[in-house]
Amino acid sequence: MKKIFLGLSALCLIVFTSCKENAAKKIDEKNIAAAAERDAKASKFPVIEFDKTEHDFGEIEKGTKVSTVFKYKNVGDAPLVITEIKSSCGCTVPQDWSREPLASGGSGEFTVTFNGSGTNKVSKTITVTANTEKGKETVKITAFVKDPNAIKPAVNPAQ
Repeated sequence: MKKIFLGLSALCLIVFTSCKENAAKKIDEKNIAAAAERDAKASKFPVIEFDKTEHDFGEIEKGTKVSTVFKYKNVGDAPLVITEIKSSCGCTVPQDWSREPLASGGSGEFTVTFNGSGTNKVSKTITVTANTEKGKETVKITAFVKDPNAIKPAVNPAQ
């Protein structure tokens, strides 16, 4: 029993005397400044601003290809990087966007081509994946697709 008590006493003595220096004194002020600067930069995001968020092609005939251009600007504090632009279906194809970082204040554009599939009112969403705070931004296209081969209702001239 004496051996256990003596062993625990020696262990406590070693533990309490080994930490002579205050841990707060070990903090380097340069590291604190570097961490604060890093955290300030990490909270700055690019912000994408579109000239329009929706485009209506109006009335088009089925199978007619139509295109529009969406222009955008980086109004944030960090470079904008667009990694992907994709549509909600294969009938709408986004293309021609820059994959290079866009500096704050810079502008760019991409083209969206719709192949005229579907009938009546059609709406498609285009998702832009970028390094913005939300990570994904969306724009839409709409059209009224009419089928010229559709059966037209008979008109009764007697009425």
